[in-house]
Amino acid sequence: MPLYTYEHPETEETIDIMQGMNDEHVYVDKEGTQWKRVFYSPEASIDSSIDPFSNQAFKDKTGSVKGTVGEMMDRSKEMSQRRKDKLGYDPVQQKYFKEYSDKRRGVKHPLDKS
Repeated sequence: MPLYTYEHPETEETIDIMQGMNDEHVYVDKEGTQWKRVFYSPEASIDSSIDPFSNQAFKDKTGSVKGTVGEMMDRSKEMSQRRKDKLGYDPVQQKYFKEYSDKRRGVKHPLDKS
């Protein structure tokens, strides 16, 4: 059961009360004073601490996360952009373009600008 925080209207004292999600979120103390509910900003965050140069770190961080293929492609694109920002080019992409060209007798990848 989640904790809900309430604040006394006069003394500004706070208290955490366990209530069900479907319960009415009201707290009235022994004296009959109704306390005000305190709302906090959610503290969820997206993990952006993946090392863009580590293939294994990408696998570790994204392997257990549920999501779509499109979300995974977006994450991969973010890592590519971080490598480009740091080095001026993406070595992983350059390696892919070279392997693409080698398998196709020198034909360049359509996105290869070099």
